[in-house]
Amino acid sequence: MEHFPSTLDEVQSNVMAELLDAGLAERDYGLWAVEVAGGPEFIGFVGLSSPTWEASFTPCVEIGWRIDRPYWGSGFATEAAHEVVRYAFEDLSLEEVVSFTTLANTRSFAVMQRLGMSRDPAEDFDHPNLAPGHPQRPHLLCRLSAESWRAVQAEDG
Repeated sequence: MEHFPSTLDEVQSNVMAELLDAGLAERDYGLWAVEVAGGPEFIGFVGLSSPTWEASFTPCVEIGWRIDRPYWGSGFATEAAHEVVRYAFEDLSLEEVVSFTTLANTRSFAVMQRLGMSRDPAEDFDHPNLAPGHPQRPHLLCRLSAESWRAVQAEDG
């Protein structure tokens, strides 16, 4: 959570995990645990969510991830996110997924690019849950349409 306004303590993290679990029971998508085969049981999560705040691009379905720092740069976020994108378009029949992050989060932006997402800087926005002047308030927005994703899948073959 390097690019979040604050981190969660153990109690907050456990509450969040319970909320995520309850959300999965309510709908066909959510944030799923990421595990390493033969390794730690839990290194983070990747999945789909629906922001509850308003912006020019909401309502929407967001793809997001949080991976424990020792596993950054190992491809886990990208590998899991590719499967989430496939699930979003093939199983859920979504027309689009979005992702967003603070401008300084170059690692997450790189994952978005590896997923084939595109960014229009004109769509960048100030996160409504952060106060004006907060250094992490400016966010970039990336989109991936089902049509674009299918075209790449057809090329790859």
